Amino acid sequence: MSRRSGILEFAVLGLLRESPMHGYELRKRLNTSLGVFRAFSYGTLYPCLKTLVANGWLIEEPGSAPEDALAASLAGRRAKIVYRLTAEGKEHFEELLSHTGPDAWEDEHFAARFAFFGQTEREVRMRVLEGRRSRLEERLEKMSASLARTRERLDDYTLELQRHGMESVEREVRWLNELIESERAGRDQRRPGAGSAQQDNTSGETGGLPRHGGGAASGGTPPGSPNPPDPSDDTAK
Repeated sequence: MSRRSGILEFAVLGLLRESPMHGYELRKRLNTSLGVFRAFSYGTLYPCLKTLVANGWLIEEPGSAPEDALAASLAGRRAKIVYRLTAEGKEHFEELLSHTGPDAWEDEHFAARFAFFGQTEREVRMRVLEGRRSRLEERLEKMSASLARTRERLDDYTLELQRHGMESVEREVRWLNELIESERAGRDQRRPGAGSAQQDNTSGETGGLPRHGGGAASGGTPPGSPNPPDPSDDTAK
């Protein structure tokens, strides 16, 4: 399985955990709620759905009322198929949610993971956020070193583009710092003797996100996704 198809399967399972949907609804949700999937097509989505059905993680059900299905048949159209998550599919998705390896820190996968942070355990969220921050700090270091080596060879516009790329990554690091501090503050508030008891929302246990938002969970993508040009990729000549 390619990394990109794995991200799509993860997102489909997560959306169907919320409610059953047919293919058009799924594609719409992928496009609007998870911006990383704006370029995905039906030609990519339906093979993914068929694979998930074959694995036993989804089932297909007729999605129309009987009279609608009859009308579709008379008109020569296929009735819509609704995809529903199975118990095995829910278990598999929860297993995927618990993963915190390097793939979860990469640009596209992190955006998808962040969109489902409300269903993710606090400790897992922390590991993913800290891993993402570490990855971006490494990227910043490489970008800064590359810019220092090649500054004299760049024209003003290329130099400005690379500075813009660094500023975008720096903004995401600041955003991640705020999220991590919010998670830590929420965890501290739930320790014994840390004040009045507060309700947990089971898996979510939100720690109080920064009020300005703008990340994948609010319908967009985290700052820096997709990432701007990385000068370390094309200036080492």
